[in-house]
Amino acid sequence: MTRPKRLEAVAPATSKRMAATTARDNSRERALRSELHRRGLRFRLHQRLLTGSRRTVDIVFLGARTAVLLDGCFWHGCPTHGTWPKNNAVWWREKIEANIARDRDTDRKLIETGWKVMRIWEHEPIAAAADRIEASVRAASGRIEGKRV
Repeated sequence: MTRPKRLEAVAPATSKRMAATTARDNSRERALRSELHRRGLRFRLHQRLLTGSRRTVDIVFLGARTAVLLDGCFWHGCPTHGTWPKNNAVWWREKIEANIARDRDTDRKLIETGWKVMRIWEHEPIAAAADRIEASVRAASGRIEGKRV
């Protein structure tokens, strides 16, 4: 008995372009990390915070128990900029909706274990994202302008 041919999600050229998109250490992530570091914030990268899970958090502030995840508008279903492809629409809708469900599950599990979760959309300006993160981390760690409160 032969196996049915797997339905391809995208055209080969599109697949090649998507495969070239890096999930971590991409230019946007590096720019945000540089801005946070310039502001005097220190952090860990790509940490597994959930026991028994392969899911990682992009930027982790251990002392402030803050987990920062950077989400792409397409892959994570941004309500403002997310798009639904027309080619193989059912497959893509299931894929993106599964990503959204996984993100919500990750948020819930992190919150249950005492972490503050911050999600940064790819369309958010770096300075604005850094402002939000810095305010949250400094408040959680009891520091303002680098001084203990």
